[in-house]
Amino acid sequence: MAETMEISPQLIKKEKRRAFLVDLFVRLLKEKPMGTVGGVIVLVLFLVGIFANFIAPYGYNEIHLAFRLDPPSGINILGADNLGRDLLSRIIYGARISMFVGLGGAGLATFIATFVGIISGFLGGKTDMVIQRFVDAFMCLPPLFFFLAIMAIVGPGIIQVIFVLGVFTGITSSRVVRSAVIGIKENVYVEAARAIGAPAPRILLRHILPNIMAPIIIIFTLGMGAMIINEASLSFLGFGIPPPTPSWGGMLSESGRRYMLLAPWMALWPGLALAIVVYGINMLGDGLRDLLDPRLRGGLGRYEGAKVKKSE
Repeated sequence: MAETMEISPQLIKKEKRRAFLVDLFVRLLKEKPMGTVGGVIVLVLFLVGIFANFIAPYGYNEIHLAFRLDPPSGINILGADNLGRDLLSRIIYGARISMFVGLGGAGLATFIATFVGIISGFLGGKTDMVIQRFVDAFMCLPPLFFFLAIMAIVGPGIIQVIFVLGVFTGITSSRVVRSAVIGIKENVYVEAARAIGAPAPRILLRHILPNIMAPIIIIFTLGMGAMIINEASLSFLGFGIPPPTPSWGGMLSESGRRYMLLAPWMALWPGLALAIVVYGINMLGDGLRDLLDPRLRGGLGRYEGAKVKKSE
C-alpha cells in the first residue's frame, strides 16, 4: 500500500497568517542563539547611531582642556583624548558614521552585485564573457591601493567613501551571485517557465531572484562588516571621514597612535567598538543565511514544523 504525505490546509493557513518577519525573528531566537546575539549588537549600533544626539553626554567636538588625557572617571566614563574631548561621546557619534557607511555601502554593493551577477549568469555566452573579464580586471586590483587612489581623486567624505567601497565590493562580489544563478537557471521550473513563454524579466524576478536570496543576504550582511572595517582603514590613513567628525578608524589614527602608551584608552575603546560591531554583523549574517536558505531547512521549507498526516 502506498503512503501519501499530506499537509493539513488548516495548518498551512495558520502558518501563513504569521508575518514573515515575525516568523523569522522567532526562528532566529529559537534556532540561532549566536545570530540573536549578533542581531542585538547590530540593533544597539543602529539605536546608538540614530539617537546619538540624545545619548552622548557631550558634543563630539566639545573641548575641555582641563580634562586632557584624563583616564576613565565619573566625569568622562571612557576617559578623554589629548584635546579633552569625551571618548564615550565620540564613540557614540562614531557609531552613526559606521551605521551610515555600513548600510549605504553594503546596500550599494548588494545592488550592483545582484544586477551584474544576474545579467551575467542568466544571459551567458558572449555577454557573460565580456562582463566576467571586466570583473576579473577589478579583482586583480589591490583593494586598498584602489581605495586610496580613488579617494585621493574625489577627496575625503562620507558620500565618497560609500560610493568607492560600494562599487568595488559590488563588482567583485557579483561572481558569487553569477555562480548561484548558473546553478539555478537550468532547473526544471525555470525551463517550464521558458516553455510557456514567460518573458525573461518575469523569470528573473519570480524564479531566479527568490532562490538566490541566501547569497545576496550574505553579501549584504558580511558587506556591512567589510564596509565598516574599510572605512576605518581609510580614516586611519587620512583618506576617509575628515576630522573633526568622529570615526572609529580616525580615532585610532594620529592622536590614538601618538598617545597610545600614555593614554591607552584612546586606542582601546575605538578598537573594541570596531571588533564587537563587526563580530555581531558576521554572526547575524550567518544566522540569517542558515534560516533563509531553502536547502538548509528541509523539504517542507517554512512549513517544516507543521504536522504531517499520513493516509493509506
